[in-house]
Amino acid sequence: MKSSYFLVSLLLFYNIPSHQALTQATAQQGERPYETTTKKIIEEGLRSRYAYTLLKGLTENAGHRFVGSEGAADAVAWGKKVMEDLGFENVHLESVMVPHWVRGSTEEADVTLTSGETIPLTICALGGSVPTTKTGIYAEVVQVKSFGELYDLGEKARGKIVFFNRPMDPTKFNTFEAYGGAVNQRSAGAVEAGRVGGVASLVRSVTSKPDDVPHTGAMHYNDSIPPVPAAAVSVKGADLLDSLLSTDPHLKVRLRLSCKTESDVESANVIGELRGSEKPEEVIVVGGHLDSWDKGHGAHDDGAGCVQSIEALRIMKTLGLRPKRTIRAVLFMNEEFGLQGGTAYAAKDRHGEKHIAAIEADMGGFTPRGFGVSADSTAFEKISGWSYLLDFIDADRITRGGGGSDISELGRQGVITMGLRVDMQRYFDFHHSANDVIEAVNERELELGAISLAILTYVLAQEGI
Repeated sequence: MKSSYFLVSLLLFYNIPSHQALTQATAQQGERPYETTTKKIIEEGLRSRYAYTLLKGLTENAGHRFVGSEGAADAVAWGKKVMEDLGFENVHLESVMVPHWVRGSTEEADVTLTSGETIPLTICALGGSVPTTKTGIYAEVVQVKSFGELYDLGEKARGKIVFFNRPMDPTKFNTFEAYGGAVNQRSAGAVEAGRVGGVASLVRSVTSKPDDVPHTGAMHYNDSIPPVPAAAVSVKGADLLDSLLSTDPHLKVRLRLSCKTESDVESANVIGELRGSEKPEEVIVVGGHLDSWDKGHGAHDDGAGCVQSIEALRIMKTLGLRPKRTIRAVLFMNEEFGLQGGTAYAAKDRHGEKHIAAIEADMGGFTPRGFGVSADSTAFEKISGWSYLLDFIDADRITRGGGGSDISELGRQGVITMGLRVDMQRYFDFHHSANDVIEAVNERELELGAISLAILTYVLAQEGI
């Protein structure tokens, strides 16, 4: 526990207001660099809580923002107008071509027991899936927990619907690690089902929340293997199917999907800046991805990261802070379905510019805990040296290894990458599902993430790396 944090906690216990605690601690220890500015950033953010206002505007104006959709186009227009209205500099769009997959109106599945009884399952198509025929696929089911189990079945899987039923590991504290241990059956399940002659892939939703809401996500095909339809089934549905198969191994499932892939469409990244006062050619990027899945409104994933990035710049501008280096907010298009926005941003020739760092916020609008940093030892030491400023909001954990999908290409070019780290325990309750709506976001937690971004980006823009 940090000494200043302990002092504040102790004084609060004896009913002394927190601002007095901070004043007394400062009087004893002396003010360290940027402490006064940091306190002003915190006060402005928590007073206005404008990030939530922005998120409400995004979700109301655009709804879901699935790449290639009308909602995504509305979100691009919204982002540009918001940045202009807030007085950001160099506000503009950078065009990018993106895929256009359409879910369709039909997503149905039901189980037929050998007794003739029919039980519905709650499903949704996975992003990129081919459709079934209009009458659907009707076949027996084989259940597996891994690709190895599937290969061992061999010919027994031919002509069957392959049901991948590996849950997220509940013993993992890091929920992103648990997600990583389960997600390959979603992304590659259709390929592996097709490889053994299966007729469809049905995947347990990659979430630990035991409800009846399916979670979608991207999947892919292999050109050498015939594509088969792919859908996610809710956790409750997966548990039901598992239970039914244990007593009726020859039950059948009917699956109907009407999704389709259309021609690529034009979209854009949205960009706005606070121009540097002394070294404007040196740039720090802060951003999130503007697109979302079409289930829910993408409030956590990643409306939160987008509005936090805008809010970080707004706080600085409201306080009259003019950083030495340029801080650039980027709302990337299509992180979920191909990374075209991040790739296009990194590939663009920006004559005379030098990116010195890039920070991505894409873990939801939960309480911030700190930042993960991918940098050499010298740079990491310098960045972690500013953690005492984040200690004021208990977000001072600076750890090795961080970034994000949209800034990964910048990282490969040698740019230092960072990711905002948050309390991750609830993220996958909402991820890629109809649960991801603004009502699931806490106003103060969301704002604290924006404050964290404002503190760190401002100091980096002042001091460099």
